[in-house]
Amino acid sequence: MAFNLVLCLFVYLLFTQGAEGSIDDFDCVEIYKQPAFQHPLLKITRFSSYEDLERSDNYEKKEQCPKGTVPIFRQRNGSESFHLNTSDHLGQHFAVIETMIDGTIYRGAEAEISIHSLNLQDNQYSKSQIWLENGPPGQLNSIHAGWAVHPRLYGDSVTRFTIYWTGDGYGKTGCYNTQCPGFVVLSRNHRIGNQFSGTSVYGKTTRYFTLQIFQDISSGNWVLKLDNEVIGYWPKELFTELNKGASLVRYGGNTFMSTDEMSPPMGNGHFPVAEFLETAYFKNVLIIDSNYIRVYIQYRKLRCYADVYDCFEVTYWGYGRTTGDSFSFGGPGGKCGV
Repeated sequence: MAFNLVLCLFVYLLFTQGAEGSIDDFDCVEIYKQPAFQHPLLKITRFSSYEDLERSDNYEKKEQCPKGTVPIFRQRNGSESFHLNTSDHLGQHFAVIETMIDGTIYRGAEAEISIHSLNLQDNQYSKSQIWLENGPPGQLNSIHAGWAVHPRLYGDSVTRFTIYWTGDGYGKTGCYNTQCPGFVVLSRNHRIGNQFSGTSVYGKTTRYFTLQIFQDISSGNWVLKLDNEVIGYWPKELFTELNKGASLVRYGGNTFMSTDEMSPPMGNGHFPVAEFLETAYFKNVLIIDSNYIRVYIQYRKLRCYADVYDCFEVTYWGYGRTTGDSFSFGGPGGKCGV
């Protein structure tokens, strides 16, 4: 799919604060018996705990699985990789910023992402997430994390913390959350697949979470961190190209519709504006460079685009003293084409 460049504007912004998750339907599974270790390439002897990185003291005890177990979301539907997440799949729309593909290698990404409620139909989804990718289309390695409203996946129109991965360009490998062997859960708290305890209210309050995905310098695994807590990791054995680092990092929104229907809204359903109380946004957007250092993205290495101006837009605000690098995105959707 060809994308049109969207004009990037720069302003100074202020913001207010955000939120975390709540309890949902999970099974507490022995950590070594979780789905990840059913993968033929993953050996328990190579298990990485990252215990020195985990901080779960901010969550109530009642939200945790017992010691030695981890929560596995009880998926409401049996589907796995339906509704592909790539731009050449009909019905997809995007409003994002991303790094240029110029040979630069990245070891991770981080941002504060606003949370919003949307009312979607069964044949639609709307996401706000970070992508890290490497490899040619047929062998593309990609990991995603953020929030999604995905009725066909979850059986409801609730905003939930959602992850996805593929090791072969959305072919035979990969899935959402822990539906297939792959992602290793470390946290005893109910996070992956869980709904957020609150969302932003237009013009009144803004709620957000901090998301970080980074390649561990020692093991090569890709670690997922939500706010101050390590949730788990994608083992390096799942990938061929991402083992070398990410050649592309993308931040922003993605929607899907069946080809004969209306596209759902993206972000908070409104076009981006300078007031963070009235828009979906990413702030304090950081990249982890090839030397494993957290830095702001260089503007000359950045591209921002939306594919259907009448439906979705993205506006890059640049650096602000209280927001870091930030951008707004979203739109009402509608008859957006395929």
